[in-house]
Amino acid sequence: MQGNLYIVSAPSGAGKTSLLKALLERDHDLKLSVSHTTRSPRPGEEDGVHYHFVSQDEFMRLAGEGGFLEQARVFDNYYGTSQSAVQSLLEAGRDVVLEIDWQGARQVRKAFPEAISIFIMPPSVDALRERLGSRGQDDEAVIERRMRDARSELSHYAEYDYLVVNDDFQLALDELQCIVRAERLKLVRSAERHAGALQEMLN
Repeated sequence: MQGNLYIVSAPSGAGKTSLLKALLERDHDLKLSVSHTTRSPRPGEEDGVHYHFVSQDEFMRLAGEGGFLEQARVFDNYYGTSQSAVQSLLEAGRDVVLEIDWQGARQVRKAFPEAISIFIMPPSVDALRERLGSRGQDDEAVIERRMRDARSELSHYAEYDYLVVNDDFQLALDELQCIVRAERLKLVRSAERHAGALQEMLN
């Protein structure tokens, strides 16, 4: 049985990465796809764990060979999802999560129209600005740029199947887990999973 493909997007500062980390700790049947990127590693990030960090030349080579399911330029850097890696996991029955922006989500939906898409948003503009400022990594000009980009990202929320507001972290996490469980319980998947028992009872 092929696994489910989940697309999760959010503006920077909405808490997407923290929520997905907690969700993956709860649900060991989910696998986060590790993207390729041309940006430099941040403190604590490991190559092959958080991202596959590559040069721009290497990224362009892979892109030219059709190696990416989706790719986008974000904040002057390139990001891409390995098509072969995702396909292998799905065919092995694993549920895969793609942490990508709206541009990548559109590309993935063309290749996988059955993908389940989730948009995570902050509770307010003020909360978003506070979260971006509390990182202590960016100056005011960068924060303002991220705020503008966040509004652009937010304008695409209606393209997604689900909307989760990250105001209360635990509630948002519970809602994400509920979405995953509900998708697994859909008839087409449940019937395939329990085909033997159904056949036995119907005979």
